[in-house]
Amino acid sequence: MERISLQEFVSIKGQEKTAELFGIRQSAISKALALGRKITVIVHDDGRVEAQELKPFPSSKTLAA
Repeated sequence: MERISLQEFVSIKGQEKTAELFGIRQSAISKALALGRKITVIVHDDGRVEAQELKPFPSSKTLAA
């Protein structure tokens, strides 16, 4: 199993192929990259791919006092 950033995965496979592997549109990949989302692609030994995103918790940036 290998873990790499979405940006690195796209640089290897391209946006179209990456989108195809995840069953989404190329524009979604482009937008995720442009927004700098922290997405890690997991490439399993059997060739399956999945992605995980690290988000802050709680999701709001500021908390009311």
